[in-house]
Amino acid sequence: MDERLLPKYGATVAFEHRDFPLAKHKWAKAASIACRYLDSLKPETGVAFRRWVMANQTSITSSNFEAQLLEWAKLNAVDPALLRAALSDAKLAKLVDDDYEEGVARGVARTPTVFVNGEPFIETFTADEISKSIDTALAASKK
Repeated sequence: MDERLLPKYGATVAFEHRDFPLAKHKWAKAASIACRYLDSLKPETGVAFRRWVMANQTSITSSNFEAQLLEWAKLNAVDPALLRAALSDAKLAKLVDDDYEEGVARGVARTPTVFVNGEPFIETFTADEISKSIDTALAASKK
């Protein structure tokens, strides 16, 4: 979706990602922490990992998460030892926890959830729906 929205709105709209690891995925918080570390290396690397996680979430389990993470690291020129160490980084864990708490406070219960000017889009939505909402918000801001 971001491939369609960022080129159109990237210069005028702030896009922010928040982590909201779901409890039903026992490995999700570790994945979010890994993403935070990967973002710190290069934002594109974090995005690539998030996309990989979303595409493979049905095959990731708490028992195979670390092995899959380290294999992903090797295939994407990331030092596996540093990535493994990042999973224990309390500062990264706090960032994930803070995002989760903010999401709960905003009423997030499912993912993905996207907010456009306070309007939530939950789980099933299209890039066109988000685009229309952004256009409406931009038009209203010019009045």
